[in-house]
Amino acid sequence: MSAKGAERVPRPAARILLLDGEARILLFRFDPADRPPFWCTPGGAVDPGESYEAAARRELFEETGIVAEPGEEVARRVVDFVTLEGLPVTADERYFRIDAGTVEVDTSGHTPLEQRVMREWRWFSRDEIATFHEPIFPEDLLDMIATREAL
Repeated sequence: MSAKGAERVPRPAARILLLDGEARILLFRFDPADRPPFWCTPGGAVDPGESYEAAARRELFEETGIVAEPGEEVARRVVDFVTLEGLPVTADERYFRIDAGTVEVDTSGHTPLEQRVMREWRWFSRDEIATFHEPIFPEDLLDMIATREAL
C-alpha cells in the first residue's frame, strides 16, 4: 500500500525551541531525496515509555550536543505528515523552549538517517525566519516564540 493510502500511526514527539544569547533560534535543514528541502527545530519521536520531557532532553543532546533541562511545555500541535522513512503519522508534537548560552553545536550524535538528511544547521533571527526562501516548520514558529515571551 502506498504511503498516501496507508493508515496513519500515532507519533508522539518532543521538539525544542532552542534560542541562543541573541534570541536566534536553531534550525536544521532537511534535504530528503523524496521532497524539497525544509528547515525544522531540533527534536524527534518519543521512545516507548519515555516522557516528552525526557525525549526533549535526549533529542537536544543527540542532535546538538547540548545538555540542558527542557523546562515546561510551551506549545503543542497535532499534525499529519509522512516521515522521512515513508510512514504516514499523526504527530502529537510538544514544544519545549530552551535558552542556551552557547552557539556551539555538535552533531556527532546524529543517527545514520540524520547524518544523511540533516547536513546543515544555523541560527536564525526572527526577521530571517519571516522572509526565508525555504519552508520552515512549524509554520507558526514565530508565533510560538512570541506567545511564550508574552507570558
